[in-house]
Amino acid sequence: MRYAQGGGLTDERRAFRERLRLEAAERFALGEENMVIAHELRVSVRSVQRWRRAWSQGGPRALASRGPASLPVLSDELFAVLERELARGPVAHGWPDQTWTLSRIRTLIGRRFHKSYTVQGVAVLLKRHGWSCQVPARRAVERDEAAVAGWVKETWPQVEGPWRRSGLGSSSRTRPDSR
Repeated sequence: MRYAQGGGLTDERRAFRERLRLEAAERFALGEENMVIAHELRVSVRSVQRWRRAWSQGGPRALASRGPASLPVLSDELFAVLERELARGPVAHGWPDQTWTLSRIRTLIGRRFHKSYTVQGVAVLLKRHGWSCQVPARRAVERDEAAVAGWVKETWPQVEGPWRRSGLGSSSRTRPDSR
C-alpha cells in the first residue's frame, strides 16, 4: 500500500491493522457475515472479503503482518555518509553555486551510493531524518541598514505620492463633474 505523503504504515499502525485482521479471523470462526464484521470493525466490506479468503486458505497465520512493504534504500549508516557529503557543499560536488536542491541531492545519492530515488523520495528521506526545507535570507554584504531606513522614511513618501486627492472627488470615472 502506498501513500501520497510517502512512507506507508508506521509500526504502531501496522500492529493495529494486524489486530483488526486477527479479530476478524475470530469472527470468521464464529460464522459472522462480512457486512457485520466490516461495520463493527469500521473497515470496508472488500477488505473483510480479502481477509476471509486469506483466512480460509491459510488460517489466522495468513492474516499476520509481513512487516513493512519495503526497507529504506539508504540505511542510517549511509545517511550519515550522505550528511557528511552535504556538509561539504554543492560546489565540492561540481555545482556552480551553494544551493542544495532535491534534484541535486538525488543526483548525489545516485553518484555516491548507486541508489535510485525520486525527488519526492529524497524529500521524504530528508524529512524522516529531521531535515527541513529552508530558503536562505540573502542580503548584500554592502547593505547599509541605516541608509535604507532613511531612504524609506524620507525619499519614498515623495516618490510614492499621496494615496488620495486632497480635493473633492467624483463617483464617476467618465464624468468627473457629475455631482
